[in-house]
Amino acid sequence: MAEQRIVLADSDATWRKAIKDMLTKLGYWVVGVAADGLTALKLVRSRQPDLLIVESNMPGMNGLDVARILHEDKLAPVVVLVSTHSPGLLEKAKEARVSSLLVKPVDETTLYPAVELAMANYQEIIKLEGQVNELKETLETRKLVERAKGILMETLGLSETEAFKRIQKQSMNKRISMRQVAEAVILAHNLNS
Repeated sequence: MAEQRIVLADSDATWRKAIKDMLTKLGYWVVGVAADGLTALKLVRSRQPDLLIVESNMPGMNGLDVARILHEDKLAPVVVLVSTHSPGLLEKAKEARVSSLLVKPVDETTLYPAVELAMANYQEIIKLEGQVNELKETLETRKLVERAKGILMETLGLSETEAFKRIQKQSMNKRISMRQVAEAVILAHNLNS
């Protein structure tokens, strides 16, 4: 563990101190403490922690609303603390994309695995989303290059191999991506049509 940064938000000052002490003892760095949801959100945005631990029933903006925003903006995973397990809470937590739900009283044996799993799973999700975006970009580039090749084959009477080599050569000569060359070919063709 390389000093992961955590923001802690709980409306109860006694619980804030107790959880902060546990986190510090476990080797985490608590970079912000809040007593309400809006302050917690502001702290996460400004301090960019690796995790937010937030109470579900916070004054102002509740913990599940904060968790939803953090998920949508891809800011950090969230562990939510609850005083009691009420009906429908688990579904609401799933909808808010909460990483973990802990029922108070919390101790080190329940806190540590929840924190570690939340951060590890979040990093895996971010990595997978990056790979998906990369694949989408590659596919889109391939489609554009294919379309540009088709245009060159049609307008200049080139073979598929010759059209590809022409795009590739232009890419190297201009020091721009093949996608940019393909987009230029398509744009020029559309303007001339």
